[in-house]
Amino acid sequence: MTNSSSSPSADRPVQAAFVIEQTLGHVTFGQNLNTILAHHPRLIPTFVHIPYEMPGWASWIPGYSNWTIRSGVRARRALRAEARKTDIDVMFVHTQVPTFMLRRWMERIPTVVSLDATGEQYDEFGEHYEHRRSTGPVEWWKKRAAKRAYGRARHIVAWSEWARDGLVDQYGVTPERVTVIAPGVNVEQWKRSGAPPDDTVIKILFVGGDLVRKGAPMLLDVVRRLLRDDSLPPFELHMVTTGELASEPGIVVHRGMKPNSADLIALYHSSHIFCLPTLGDCLPMVLAEAGEVGLAVVSTDVGAIREIVDDERTGLLIPVGDADRLESALRRLITDPALRARLGGSAHELVRSHFDAGINANRLADVLIEIAGRQATP
Repeated sequence: MTNSSSSPSADRPVQAAFVIEQTLGHVTFGQNLNTILAHHPRLIPTFVHIPYEMPGWASWIPGYSNWTIRSGVRARRALRAEARKTDIDVMFVHTQVPTFMLRRWMERIPTVVSLDATGEQYDEFGEHYEHRRSTGPVEWWKKRAAKRAYGRARHIVAWSEWARDGLVDQYGVTPERVTVIAPGVNVEQWKRSGAPPDDTVIKILFVGGDLVRKGAPMLLDVVRRLLRDDSLPPFELHMVTTGELASEPGIVVHRGMKPNSADLIALYHSSHIFCLPTLGDCLPMVLAEAGEVGLAVVSTDVGAIREIVDDERTGLLIPVGDADRLESALRRLITDPALRARLGGSAHELVRSHFDAGINANRLADVLIEIAGRQATP
């Protein structure tokens, strides 16, 4: 295991272990980091994946159904295996959940903790993730454990200003210990090439696995109403999901599309509007993907979404659960190509300036290299 009394020499790259949860958008986040940092001149990344799924045989193990415990146990096991193969100069742990059981590792190896939301922020819309707050003593322990984990971290990376504010206001983390680095989209992979999409049929795109949490039931009701309006130009809704849903007239369901896959990117490029009326989210990466392609976006004012969907500038922002506002927003975009172009163009500019995964991954590498060099500092 890495000796904390030594620091990486200036003439060799920093060995960095990236401990990444394999849930939700964190999978794509890890894929992008792996692709972008694979040939970094000063950093050698190793990715330690923490799978979410629980095998049936493990259900009898007390506490193992709890993700905090399961992720911590799996992270410790994976780090032990990695440490047998190489010295680890610095760790990057995303998210904060596994850190509750990584105290000894964090004491030995300089660690950067990354998160898209604090525990308390997650609790605010946790019901949409089938998450329930525990009893008072348990919640007290969770917050105390989180504070200790943040205290052990050499630095913290937040995906958004919203997450950083939660760290400062809810957990007492000093602002200078937090750097905001959004996950972003691999713009070289996603950039549009060729002619713009055909306007003969306007395509509205939805991408989300958890249909209920992502607001699909309301979106489907609104689209069905709009499809009955003969005054609107031809349009259709395309839904990329792993959820149980069947195609119907005007609504096309796509299954089996993987993150960053060529067929998924092609579907974005052939679309005109991106709609995500989510009930609970932190900073969905699909919004950055839509912005890079230049789609006009409709989404809800929850979590950090307003940091990428600036109402009437980079998209249209509606209140959570407001079907009338969703219908109005979609009607405007279906009938107004100039509005679509203006919002999509501004979204593209925002993504290039703040959500470029290449730039942001290299910013993250700079943080890790700096932190690795601090371990010899008194």
